[in-house]
Amino acid sequence: MSVKTFAAIDVGSFELTMKIFEFSQKGGMKEIDCVRRRLDLGTDTYFNDKISNEKMDELCRTLQEFSDRMRAYKVDGCSAYGTSAIRETKNTTIIQDQVAQRTGIRINVLSNSEQRFLGYKAVAARGETFGRIIGDKTAVVDIGGGSIQLSLFDNDTLVSTQNLRLGVLRIQEYLNRFEAKSSQAENLIEEMTMAQLGTYKKLFLKDREIRNLIVVDDYVSPCIVRENGSDAMLTAEDYRVFQRRIRSGSDTQAAMALGVSEEKVPLVFISALLVAEIAELMGAERIWAPGATLCDGIAYEYAEKNKALSGLHDFEKDIIACASNISKRYMGSKKRSETLERIATTIFDSMKKVHGLGRRERLYLRLAAILHDCGKYIGMVNIGENTFQIIMATEIIGLSHLEREIVANVARFNYSRFVYYSEQTGASRLDRDSYLIIAKLTAILRLASGLDRSHKQKLTGLKAALKDNRLVLTVDTQVDITLEKGFFRMREDFFKEVFSIEPVLKQHKEL
Repeated sequence: MSVKTFAAIDVGSFELTMKIFEFSQKGGMKEIDCVRRRLDLGTDTYFNDKISNEKMDELCRTLQEFSDRMRAYKVDGCSAYGTSAIRETKNTTIIQDQVAQRTGIRINVLSNSEQRFLGYKAVAARGETFGRIIGDKTAVVDIGGGSIQLSLFDNDTLVSTQNLRLGVLRIQEYLNRFEAKSSQAENLIEEMTMAQLGTYKKLFLKDREIRNLIVVDDYVSPCIVRENGSDAMLTAEDYRVFQRRIRSGSDTQAAMALGVSEEKVPLVFISALLVAEIAELMGAERIWAPGATLCDGIAYEYAEKNKALSGLHDFEKDIIACASNISKRYMGSKKRSETLERIATTIFDSMKKVHGLGRRERLYLRLAAILHDCGKYIGMVNIGENTFQIIMATEIIGLSHLEREIVANVARFNYSRFVYYSEQTGASRLDRDSYLIIAKLTAILRLASGLDRSHKQKLTGLKAALKDNRLVLTVDTQVDITLEKGFFRMREDFFKEVFSIEPVLKQHKEL
């Protein structure tokens, strides 16, 4: 493979960053340039709901500078992502259009779950160290300008992930509005954060033991890496010593000691305090700040899609684990979900030539099967609508808002009447392609659900084969499946409508 050059742009809350990478099979992923420009978009967004015209002009000037540098490197690809400062403005679409018209750069807006997933991939790009650490009881804290994400791992599996509105810029703006003195700042931050962290511990952390804390941020991590290197693991005591150095002396002295601008020192102080409080809350023994950034995650994802790197971690497994833990929280049946997932994916895999869907859509189907009965937690009536609301109100790390809406609708229509594209109402109107995906996956999930209507997992040894215009499903069982045959016939009409394929159920060993 020839060397490819790629530019990753992070339109962040406090600064704009562009990193340029080279990819090759021999050299892997190599950063060759990094440009940072201070631009506080977050303060405008978090407290005025809009980005001012002055900040808009500065944003475009900076991105034009980035564009000129990309041309000098003759980059093969570029991705620019906006995070909470762009995501939470009222005029996001206008900003995207203006930037595209004035600079030629299209800013894609990341949902919170997508942003955190890329941050997580950035850490995974560090290779063996990441794999070794998350094999133990580990938490990842991803600190942004607007919020933080706490993700728990155990035995290399994502256990849970939650977002808390405790971002560095958001806290800093509160301190400014409260006209807090420097002597009051630490106590005020502790009071603001512990209120949310205490609730988090009660609901999600509980008595779980955490040994390692991985820190992802643009504030304290670069300082730790500058002093200790990207592979250094700090003990809890090492970190307390580091934190005391930040608090001692003036901002000017701290800036010189840490190697950052003086205006960034208060943000480093807030981030360092957040890390300290989370580490203490969890009882973490070791802290690792690898210096991973969103740009690294963007580049890693590009490399994966273009097969420029071999995957170091099974990220799809984490998305599935996240959904499984949501199902567990709402008392979903694990055995029923596993059976439904197996039947649905068997049907999906046998029909690739017909449905034209790919691996990502197969993941949506698996997620819908896992989460299909969450709504029963609220009530046994209107299960589909209740399930839809639960999925839409719950982040699934790695999925965009649109992807989560696709999954939620497939799970919903497994129980509720299918709402056709022309019948859509309300604020959310899905595009045609998304609705076709929903229709196809719903038809498959409904058929699969009918085959396990008794919830007794009768259909062992299920095989599916596409023959002419018929999908022949053969089961090898000697138990009575009269109920399953009845519900199969009731659900076949929508399947035929969507695919123009007749599903046929055959019992290999009739009673």
